[in-house]
Amino acid sequence: MPVDVRNMALGVLMVLAVLAVLRWAAAFFIPLFLGLVFSYALSPLVDWLQRLRVPRSLSAAVLVLGILGGMGAAAYSFSDDANDLVASLPEAARKLRDSLHRTPKKSGGTLDSVQKAATELQRAAEEAGGPAPGPARGGVAHVIVEKPSFDLREHLVSGTLGLATLVGQVVVVTCLTFFLLAAGDTYRRKLVKITGPGLAEKKLTVQALDEITAQMQRYLLVQLLASVGTGLATGICFGVIGLKHAAVWGIAAGIMNLIPYVGPIAITAGAALVAFLQFGGSPQMALLVGGASLVIDTLKGYVLVPWVTSKATRMNAVAVFVGVLGWGWMWGVWGLLLGMPILMAVKAVCDRVDHLKPIGELLAQ
Repeated sequence: MPVDVRNMALGVLMVLAVLAVLRWAAAFFIPLFLGLVFSYALSPLVDWLQRLRVPRSLSAAVLVLGILGGMGAAAYSFSDDANDLVASLPEAARKLRDSLHRTPKKSGGTLDSVQKAATELQRAAEEAGGPAPGPARGGVAHVIVEKPSFDLREHLVSGTLGLATLVGQVVVVTCLTFFLLAAGDTYRRKLVKITGPGLAEKKLTVQALDEITAQMQRYLLVQLLASVGTGLATGICFGVIGLKHAAVWGIAAGIMNLIPYVGPIAITAGAALVAFLQFGGSPQMALLVGGASLVIDTLKGYVLVPWVTSKATRMNAVAVFVGVLGWGWMWGVWGLLLGMPILMAVKAVCDRVDHLKPIGELLAQ
């Protein structure tokens, strides 16, 4: 077998093995990458405090605790609006159900026709399945135990386990972020030291690490400013329109902005649905709220952020879209959130390794 074909086959197998390990050990890698991203985002502040002769461990602890405290205070201050929004969900569901069942007779009864068709299909399926099972031989009847369609205990148990898992992951990410901030450039020096004995290998490693740090910090700054701007614009616009709990919607829009593609769509659809229910089933108000959210997301997502991000990361949009979709398939929402930073790190490494430069070229603009 030619050497090039064999090497290519081995490379493909290695990539598949790495992806399989990343998917299998997602519970380990997701907190690790989140801690790395947060350490890149907060390290400039810790470095600045260190230049003011504040011990690095103390500054990292104060910064992490301050961020957690600020998030807790913000959640507590908006808890009343959030509770009101959650409390209004049953009434909103009732209005939605009534609006769906209320069918004008002039329209020909579309929902009734669909319902009748579904009933006939179900009846035909039951007839094709044969008669209902009766008593078997020996007088023993078949007993079928049907579980209820909605088991509250099961949902409470699963929700409690999910909440406990989330709290555990938050604790792990917080501790990892603190340790990385407190360590400073210790692991950076160790990584440069173990790359190889030659000066060329060490120089390439330093350049790759510097580019990863610079691009990561620029990208995170752009995302932070975009999230703050999206949240403020959404909250103000919804407040002017008259949508209830506009501040909560603004905060949700700012947070969901961090999730590419999926987050803005969820906010637009949810806000339009709530507006439709709040204004008495008015499609005009639903279109107004959804259109306002769509305009904000379009200006942010297709004009401002791509231009600034392209300057910061120097990556083409097609590679970013496909890569983010791949990470989203592998890790879900966390993959959508971490896909872009991981792609930037991969590109910075591939640009400086000879046999990996074709991958870097595919990711470049």
